[in-house]
Amino acid sequence: MADPATYRPAPGEIPDQPGVYRFRDEHGRVIYVGKAKSLRQRLNSYFQDVAGLHPRTQAMVTTAASVQWTVVGTEVESLALEYSWIKEYDPRFNVKYRDDKSYPYLAVTLAEKFPRVQVMRGAKRPGTRYFGPYAHAWAIRETVDLLLRVFPVRTCSAGVFKRAHQQGRPCLLGYIDKCSAPCVGRISQDDHHLLAEEFADFMAGDTAKFTRRLTARMKEAAADLDYERAARLRDDIAALQRATEKNAVVLSDGTDADIFALVGDELEAAVQVFHVRDGRIRGQRGWVVEKVEDVTDAEMIERLLQQVYGEVESTGEGSAAVPREVLVPVLPADLEEVQAWLTGLRGSRVQVRIPQRGDKHELAETVRKNAEHALALHRTRRAGDLTTRSQALQEIQEALGLETAPLRIECYDVSHNQGTYQVASMVVFEDGLARKSEYRQFTIRGSEGDGARDDTEAMHEVITRRFRRYLAEREKAGDLELGLGEDQTAEALADADLGEVRSGPVDPTTGKPQRFAYPPNLVVVDGGPPQVAAARKALDELGITDVALCGLAKRLEEVWVADDDYPVILQRSSEGLYLLQRLRDEAHRFAITAHRRKRSKGMTASVLDDVPGLGPSRAAALLQHFGSVKRLRAATAEEIAAVPGMGPKTADAVVTALAGPATAPVSAPPAAS
Repeated sequence: MADPATYRPAPGEIPDQPGVYRFRDEHGRVIYVGKAKSLRQRLNSYFQDVAGLHPRTQAMVTTAASVQWTVVGTEVESLALEYSWIKEYDPRFNVKYRDDKSYPYLAVTLAEKFPRVQVMRGAKRPGTRYFGPYAHAWAIRETVDLLLRVFPVRTCSAGVFKRAHQQGRPCLLGYIDKCSAPCVGRISQDDHHLLAEEFADFMAGDTAKFTRRLTARMKEAAADLDYERAARLRDDIAALQRATEKNAVVLSDGTDADIFALVGDELEAAVQVFHVRDGRIRGQRGWVVEKVEDVTDAEMIERLLQQVYGEVESTGEGSAAVPREVLVPVLPADLEEVQAWLTGLRGSRVQVRIPQRGDKHELAETVRKNAEHALALHRTRRAGDLTTRSQALQEIQEALGLETAPLRIECYDVSHNQGTYQVASMVVFEDGLARKSEYRQFTIRGSEGDGARDDTEAMHEVITRRFRRYLAEREKAGDLELGLGEDQTAEALADADLGEVRSGPVDPTTGKPQRFAYPPNLVVVDGGPPQVAAARKALDELGITDVALCGLAKRLEEVWVADDDYPVILQRSSEGLYLLQRLRDEAHRFAITAHRRKRSKGMTASVLDDVPGLGPSRAAALLQHFGSVKRLRAATAEEIAAVPGMGPKTADAVVTALAGPATAPVSAPPAAS
């Protein structure tokens, strides 16, 4: 636990200007990011008597070992920079809005040559228009199914589209007129793109235009006595009306707003938002927040708006994602700066306000009730989870005799196929939860460069390489450290070498954390005494003495500690044992996946290794063009020669190499360990 006085900047060093600041721990990891109108006043507030600080602020300043700041020109700039740094560094003491589930969106991929309508989850992509989020994926599919008879846009995957194009036959949707079949040329690229844009416009709320257009066509067909066509248009109009009715009208037509609600206590809070477009609820979304920092409701609302609208600029959605009105339960701390920032994203004025009366106030109450229900549900589900995670870490601490609970645990496993295609995995759990962004894979080299003799040698190599990288990056970080609280203007940050500006274990090129920058509290290896001894030898050779080590043997689930003759036995019902088993199983899964991928590539590549004049690049080009060795073997020399970079002689050599013995049956490889 550090004393904040040890890294407090000297008087007069902190500028009295707006900016963004970062607190780092002893390993250089960014643990908190904040912004301030006056950096001097805000940072000085952290270095008062520790006893007078909020408990969560106390934990942050005593965990930190340094503080840095960047001066910006305006408070709006600080808002954007703070969001980008929180997204990049994921600081542990910042409030994190976690979706209570992964919400599906209806997406139209307008950036593709032939746009596609599909259900999407996760991060938004540039060039794609999104509608939602929806509560259930089936609700999207029902809406799309209704609209495809009027807007027959492509919905198939890239593989289905390519196969239909090669075969010259559309899929089932093309035969039943729910796809315009651009794969076989029934519609031109430009006309299909226009069709996708009309689909997106309808979903955006411009429904009356298309209804009027179809009604006019229906009347024309009836006047021409083309009753069959008029009946089809009548059914199309009915389909549009049914799709529109799925979104209830809650406000007057033309209302464009996002309505937020926040309900919580000192420890956690639930947030709900209703997206209203053209007077209809187009989507609903929810978050659950663990308050790891001391913030007011106004500051939480500001952070929430940062997260919800922060990616609009990168995806290019603009006015489609930022509404004219943002209705909140509490005005954000810096209202004028937030409104200016949102106005810049939308391209027109955006108003952030609290609804006082009328329909919008009533809808805000409905959103608040949804937030209350979500918080109650979250507490019911999470109470046991939070308790068991803490209990598991405490049991591991007591069983292994550790000074503190192992908040970061790394687990290693080795996978191979009778000594070939050797791969090792490193998985990371922080606070009892998987941290998949920190997972790593290792290709085992061995002392002779052709792999390790056995699992113990492989484990020794992996632990050595991982912690050698850690020591090198820690030493490198020390060389780059410029001191505490260096005054960095925004212009200096843009012009200077990132390796000089960002101290700590940070990549000097990308400015992001290095791969092995942070040491674990506990290393777990998959295996018994031999594997534990190999890992301990590697740590001792590197002089690593502050990292605990144990192994989990599969047979009886014993926990082995180095130099102990007997294992540590945890009860079968122990939460600590359950956590170690999850770690071991996840490391095994990750290693097996990497091994199978490597084995598959090796076996595929070996088929073309002996072809004269065919290098790795052209072999990869052939496999990418034909999709598999089976299709490549069925291709003629002329078809192979048509691949860019291939010539007639090389094509003949490929045909010769793939014929004959290659068709002989091959026995299945043994299972990977």
